Formats: sequence, structure tokens, C-alpha cells
Amino acid sequence: MPTDGKIRVLVVDDSAIVRKILTEALSGQLDLEVVGTAPDPYIARDKILALNPDVLTLDIEMPRMDGLTFLKKLMHFHPMPVIVISSLAQASCQTAMQALTIGAVEVLAKPGGPYSVGELRLDLASKIRAAAASRVRRPAEPAPTPPQPVRPVARNWVPSSVIAIGASTGGTEAIADVLPRLPAGAPGIVITQHIPAGFSRAFAMRLNQMCPFEVKEAEDGDVLTPGRALIAPGDLHMVLRKSSDGYRVAVKTGPRVCYQRPSVDVMFSSVAESAGAHAVGVLLTGMGSDGAQGLLKMRQAGASTIAQDEASCVVFGMPREAIRAGAAERVVALSGVPNAILAAVASNA
Repeated sequence: MPTDGKIRVLVVDDSAIVRKILTEALSGQLDLEVVGTAPDPYIARDKILALNPDVLTLDIEMPRMDGLTFLKKLMHFHPMPVIVISSLAQASCQTAMQALTIGAVEVLAKPGGPYSVGELRLDLASKIRAAAASRVRRPAEPAPTPPQPVRPVARNWVPSSVIAIGASTGGTEAIADVLPRLPAGAPGIVITQHIPAGFSRAFAMRLNQMCPFEVKEAEDGDVLTPGRALIAPGDLHMVLRKSSDGYRVAVKTGPRVCYQRPSVDVMFSSVAESAGAHAVGVLLTGMGSDGAQGLLKMRQAGASTIAQDEASCVVFGMPREAIRAGAAERVVALSGVPNAILAAVASNA
């Protein structure tokens, strides 16, 4: 980090217009500085060595070398925080999800269409700050077999049990580590991950292929049942409501909470009200404070609450704030979260 304390950003995109938009979007941020731009990975490689940026924004579709190939090389030889900026086409969203598995810490939609430059200015600056604060790790070698569900502590949880999970920066991979290790008959799960509109569907589809139960992007009115996980859609809040047939979710717009939509606080608060002591709240890696007050409401309502520990977080901001607020009943490493969830569900039965 330079002595002036600014976060140094390198913008990599083959479109001169997008490079200009991204540069201008950051121009008014006193703590951020675009130190250079590059139209392709080869020029980006040289500028990384010459300029030593703190954060890289990376397009996926570029000439001479695609963004995924470049990201793999970068994370192997020169690991650094990378934010992928991708179009909202289905194939591009799926590729962006791949980039997160390779080592990118955040994903954003390209400006244009439904995503305005004004929204980009707000989201890009906050995601760059989160990326700069992240703990970058080289991606692990892919496992030869899918992760096996953990052996449940007990299977006598009540039908009204609910598992609520919130996360932000680094959360897509943390959730992908936790969810496949829960059993097929696990209680209904609601998840709020800070993710842009369009990418949440690709995220849910990826998890659905990995898990022994159904995972889908939530739609307004969806029923939450055991063996089902619902992901909050990007740019919409998701809340849990009691209904005659158990629980349903409502998906709605509304003001950002803790600068976020979807907001973990909004979801956790609704779970505290609807499920009370039958719920388990889990707050994973992320920048900021979203989720801390909602998790506290869950604990005060009798729910079991879990926060991820600092050593296993990509960014410790959200769990740290929850721990400071007295919201976390237990603090555990990411690897221990699945067993902690099931033990909490069993104890609530």
C-alpha cells in the first residue's frame, strides 16, 4: 500500500468505453486511485509488474487470452484481489461463478441495460474496498470426489426448524463449502449472499448441482420445506413469513440496509420473528456490518447463532461486528460450520 493510503486499482477490459466508465466511477473516491488500465491480459501482466496495484478489475471476454485463463495464471503466480466485471448473459454469469472458484473475490455486472452507472459507482467502490481488505488464497486443487455430507448429530429436528445463512465478500465459496456437506433431509435453508442481480440465479444453479437437496433462486411466495434451500435474488430483499403450510418467503424491493440489497439483516430479522427458537443463524465472511444486528435479534428470540472465525474468513468484517455485538453464540472455523449447524438444529428439537 502506498504511503498516501489510497487503494490502487488496475482496470482490465477490452472496451475503451467500459474502461472510461469504470475509471470515472472511481474518480471521486478519495481513498481509491485508478493507477492504470489495460485492454487485454498481456498488457495487464506488464502493468501489474510495473504499477503494483492493490486490486484488479477483470473482464471475462477479452482478445488474445480470455479472463478465466488469465485469472488462473494470475492466482498461481501473483495472487491478488480480483473483481470480475461481467455481462448479464447467462453464459457470462456462469463463467463469473467459475471465476469465483478460481480465486476472484467479487463479481459485478457491466454498466448498461438495467444496471445504471450510478449504481455501479456505489457498488464498485464498496467492492474494491472489500477486495483490498480480503485475505487472498491460492485456490485449492479440485477434490477428486464431491464433498460428503457430514454425519448428522441427530435426525430428530422438528419440521419448523429453519437454517438462515448470510455472507458477503468470499461468501460464494464459503457457502459452496458448507451447503454440500449438509444432509438431504436438512431443515429448510434461506440464504442471503451479497450478489448483483442476474448472478444469483447462476449461483443457485451451481449449488443445486453440488448439494444433495434442491437449491434455487427464491421467487415471491416460494414454500420453504426440509430439503430445500432458497437464495435471495440479487438486488431484492428476501424475508421469511409463517404461513398455513409452514413457511414461505417474500421477495421484494425496498431501501438498501447497511448499503445492501439483498440485506442479511432484513432476512435474519424476519427469521427471528417467524421462526424464533426453532432457527439457526449463521454469519459467514464479508465486509461491513450487515447481519450483525439481525443475528442479535435471532439470538434474543432464542435461536442458535454461529459466526465464522477470523482465521478462515476472506474478510472478517461482518462476523467481527456480530461477535462484538454479542450476537454469536458460537464462533467456529468454516470447516466446522456444517457440524455446528446440525448440532444446533438437534439441540433446538
